[in-house]
Order: sequence, then structure tokens, then C-alpha cells
Amino acid sequence: MQIWPAIDLRGAKCVRLQQGDYQRETVFGDDPAAMARHWVGLGARCLHLVDLDGARDGRPGNLDSIRAIVEAVDVPCELGGGIRSEETIAQLLDAGLARLVVGTRALREPDWFCGMCRQFPNRLVLGIDARDGRVATDGWLATSDVPATDLARRYAGEPLAAIIYTDIATDGMLAGPNLAAMAEMCRAVETPVIASGGIARAADVAALAELPLAGCIIGRALYEGVLSLPDALAAAERRGWQSDNA
Repeated sequence: MQIWPAIDLRGAKCVRLQQGDYQRETVFGDDPAAMARHWVGLGARCLHLVDLDGARDGRPGNLDSIRAIVEAVDVPCELGGGIRSEETIAQLLDAGLARLVVGTRALREPDWFCGMCRQFPNRLVLGIDARDGRVATDGWLATSDVPATDLARRYAGEPLAAIIYTDIATDGMLAGPNLAAMAEMCRAVETPVIASGGIARAADVAALAELPLAGCIIGRALYEGVLSLPDALAAAERRGWQSDNA
């Protein structure tokens, strides 16, 4: 199972939000590239970047920091947040990102997203952020009436790299992942599913691997020292799943 350490960017700093609330922010560093090197030095083989300013504003907001990270490490980096146009997709892929996460516009304009998937095969990830099983949009500031599994099924057969499924209620709370929601998503689609939200212990990683999931994103637990990256990688490997990037 892939382990994706998260680097969330806001105002060119590394931060974490609790449950997607921009008013509940903790700053963990002011040098994103150094943070990327830190996780790679501990064994990370891929990194998950989030442009929180972009997610809120609908356009990239931390391009300098993103470019610095990509130049600083030699592992695949994916990015989500504010990716809502073909121009932005092309710009970010040209900057060296391995793949991009699209959420809000995939919900609102499925025909556009299908076209982008076909134009950039296996380079786009469907980002589904859910609150009580319903899709959240616009940097988690709004919640739709669309069930998360329905959105995932809508893109069955498209050349997606993966689906990242974030449970907002558990995100940043260190209370464990929503295993029931993750299992439901795994049953709903054949596309590889990556879990995000609430992962705090090596046992959480092992439980997600058993579902099975293709990977998981870990944020606050790593930054606060609740879970070490080597322990997370070892937990994935003990369950017989690969922790490297496929």
C-alpha cells in the first residue's frame, strides 16, 4: 500500500487544518521544500501536496512553493487544490508534478472532466471529499447532495490514476479513519482508492490495507509525532502490501 505524507500549503507555509476549517489552522513550517526533503529522508517514496489557497480561491495560489518542492525531491508528487481548468492542468504537469487531483469541477462538469481524463490519461486523480457521505466542494466550504459513491461511479471506465477519498469529519482529528466509508468506496469502484482523514496509528494503516486500499495519505499524525513515517511504511509492508509508489 502506498504511503503519501501530506504537505498542505497556505501562504507559502506548511499547515494543517482540522476538518477543513480555515479558522482552525496549525503552522508546521515555513519552508515547504525542506519539509519535502525531510519526509523523503525518512523513506517517503511519494508526496501528496495540497494548495489550500487554491482550493478556496479556485486557482493555484502557492506555485513557487510547489515548484520548489518538485525541484527538491526525486519522488512522484501529486497536487490538489484549485485545479479547475485545462490550462492549469497543463501548467502544473509541465512543472513536474506526477499527477493532479481534481474535485470541485469533476462534480459540477462531468463532461469536462471526462475529456480531461482522456487528454491526460492516468495523470488525473478524482478527489472526493465527503461530509456524512455527501460530496463537499470549494475547499470544503460547501456540501452538495451528491453521494460520494455516486460521483465515483460516474467516472467508471475513465483513465483515472486513482480516487482520493477524504472523510472530512475525521480529517486532522487523529481519531482513526472512517473504515466503513472507505470500505464502501472500495466496493463501489474498480479504480484504486486512496484514503485520507484521521489516520493516527500504525494499526490504522494496517486496517486500511486490509480493505484493501491502494494507499493512504497521512498528515497531522506525522507532524505531531503521533505516528512515525517508518512505522507507517512498516505497517503497510507487514500486511503484504507494497508501500512504494506503483
